[in-house]
Amino acid sequence: MGASDFSKLPHIGESLRRKEDYRFLTGAGNYTDDIDLANMTHAVFVRSPHAHANIKSVNKTAALAAPGVIAILDGADVVDAKINGLPCGWLITDTSGQPMKEPPHPILAHNKVRYVGDHVAMVVAETLEQAKNAAELVEVDYDVLPAVVDVRDAKGGTALHTEAPDNHCYNWAIGDKAAVDAAFAGAAHVTKLDLINNRLVPNPMEPRAAIGSYNRASDEYTLYVSNQNPHVERLLMTAFVMGLPEHKVRVIAPDVGGGFGAKIYLYAEDVCLTWASKKLNRNIKWNCDRSEAFLCDAHGRDHSSHAELAIDKDGKFLALKVHTDANLGAYLSTFSTAVPTILYATLLAGQYNTPQVYVEVDSWFTNTAPVDAYRGAGRPEATYLLERIVSRAAFELGLSQDEIRRRNFITQFPYQTPVALQYDTGDFHACLNHANELGDVAGFGARKAASQAKGLLRGIGYSSYIEACGLAPSNVAGALGARAGLFECGEVRVHPTGSVTVFTGSHSHGQGHETTFAQVVAARLGIPVENVDIVHGDTGRVPFGMGTYGSRSISVGGAAIMRALDKIEAKAKKIAAHLMEASDTDIDFANGEFSVKGTDKKIPFGQVALTAYVPHNYPLETLEPGLNETAFYDPTNFTFPAGTYICEVEIDPQTGVTRVDKFTAVDDFGTIINPMIVEGQVHGGLVQGIGQALMEQCVYDRETGQLLTGSFMDYTMPRADDFPEFKIGHECTPCTTNPLGTKGCGEAGAIGSPPAVINAVLDALSAVGVKDFDMPASPHRVWSAIQAAKA
Repeated sequence: MGASDFSKLPHIGESLRRKEDYRFLTGAGNYTDDIDLANMTHAVFVRSPHAHANIKSVNKTAALAAPGVIAILDGADVVDAKINGLPCGWLITDTSGQPMKEPPHPILAHNKVRYVGDHVAMVVAETLEQAKNAAELVEVDYDVLPAVVDVRDAKGGTALHTEAPDNHCYNWAIGDKAAVDAAFAGAAHVTKLDLINNRLVPNPMEPRAAIGSYNRASDEYTLYVSNQNPHVERLLMTAFVMGLPEHKVRVIAPDVGGGFGAKIYLYAEDVCLTWASKKLNRNIKWNCDRSEAFLCDAHGRDHSSHAELAIDKDGKFLALKVHTDANLGAYLSTFSTAVPTILYATLLAGQYNTPQVYVEVDSWFTNTAPVDAYRGAGRPEATYLLERIVSRAAFELGLSQDEIRRRNFITQFPYQTPVALQYDTGDFHACLNHANELGDVAGFGARKAASQAKGLLRGIGYSSYIEACGLAPSNVAGALGARAGLFECGEVRVHPTGSVTVFTGSHSHGQGHETTFAQVVAARLGIPVENVDIVHGDTGRVPFGMGTYGSRSISVGGAAIMRALDKIEAKAKKIAAHLMEASDTDIDFANGEFSVKGTDKKIPFGQVALTAYVPHNYPLETLEPGLNETAFYDPTNFTFPAGTYICEVEIDPQTGVTRVDKFTAVDDFGTIINPMIVEGQVHGGLVQGIGQALMEQCVYDRETGQLLTGSFMDYTMPRADDFPEFKIGHECTPCTTNPLGTKGCGEAGAIGSPPAVINAVLDALSAVGVKDFDMPASPHRVWSAIQAAKA
């Protein structure tokens, strides 16, 4: 079945209410902390108060004597147990041809700590309170060392690792530098821009949690964990860290209260609890509190970049060159190395027909929490840089922000970019035109005049983003350094009554998979949506899959389910043909019924399902009983959602307070299964992106490495009253590389919105002489920029 046929099926494009919401709204969700096992103990981690220090000694005597304490484990115990460090899942090869520097990442620090919050020891006690009290009694003698936290200070700073004496992890590049230099030599105009992409703390509603359990009778481990991809967690932990047979470890990720990338990774706590559950023969629970989450969850973004755009006399782009310094933090997290390279530089062509692009990336270790993928993972960083410099060029050339984009949009597909990607389809003009209309851009002048009459500054900002979702085919990803396949699995199990259970390797942590995937299956089989159940998140029940990240679930996980449904339909047609005494080549299947072409003979899907399991009248000589199929899907290309966002802000120049007055988002997600769920995803992404642009910023003290924004008292999270009512629109050019025609939608809002906001802020501030500005546009920073411009 092709994408065009699929989009016409019942239930596709219907805004059905989410099946999973009943249990969440009635308090029946089952999160990791809701699980209570027999003989449960509790773990608390002793964390480094210093950003950089040698560990001279760890004195556990007083803590071990405290009430309820069962054990205290430290780095020396890890070394004795021969537990390896946490692996990095993506190998980057340096421009010199050498592999990146990959220092060990111990699960408990041994001899040295490298950021505030680094794991020093794990205290296990009968109760959480006893574990907390004992943790305070662990005495660690530190020899404090100088810290480096800003990526611009990494070169020449005190070395974190002997493997990287200059704190440099790799230099990586893509594009034709000579061709770019030649294009710049003939340019009529060159726009230059320096910018910072501010560091963020993900902060999902449910902090991380884990329970380690060991069964001596079967020699099996079970890890309950709030995680986005349990199979990957198990693979990394068994094959690379603990050296365990994979079939002896079961990872269960029950209901998960948000991830945003921060729950993709294998963390030290997960390994510690799994290892200690056997060592102590006790079930052990750990819940991350919010303060710990600020310190030790993987952070996002943190780039410092310089970009230059060469333009001809007609405003057409000739070439783009970029240099980025990326902060990796103290250690390499699971996918950290791919974010500022494969997931970033390859998107710097954007929606534009720019003949040449050259990008060079230097990545550095610093005394900060590890940095990894956060909603968008490299694509927000690329879009922010590109859309900022495009709007800057428009300001310099006296063009409107939409006009410079129109002049440079790609119009012919497929389109091969100069930075590796090939876009299969799109209509960028349609998204821009729709956004202009929906956002009433024609009325902006009148609104600006009304703001001026109140003593306020009004600005408008554009952002035309494109992203690559679903990640690449496994063979391509492997050639680019991925240390795992990027396929997905789906198993469709039809029951004798005609109801269906689907087992998917994708994982839902708020996206609505239990509804969307059920709509896909119900549409194909012609059965009620309520007759389809979706199972995920348990390596003991679900075939091997790669989880959910990179907006891959419907396009990769859904495609795997579609392939399994193809097998179900093919076998069911053979059964139906036997029942109706016809050839299976003469059988049609539509709306839940099998029929013989050219006749009035037909039977319902339920009868075929029952026959498969009660095979009294059945072609046993050619078919096995049952109706249960499994399929794997490895994508042939990324999917490329795109769109145009328009933001209008109003700024009080007396206080610097910036208010988003209007926000319009028009996206092309290809085929949309459930519009309500998609709009919810866009809304959530917009809130996170606008939050980064206006208020969120993770700040370390540049001298000591102390985290200054370690709570919601200091790290500002967006609230509902910070936003207007969003205007959401859609265009549709179905993806040509998957059977559903879908493109990812979960990260778009966070990708396209930050540059739209900052471009609007700069448009407003141009009236008072401000020409440049970095996120976040908090009141104090905006006011200071205004004062500096006046001076």
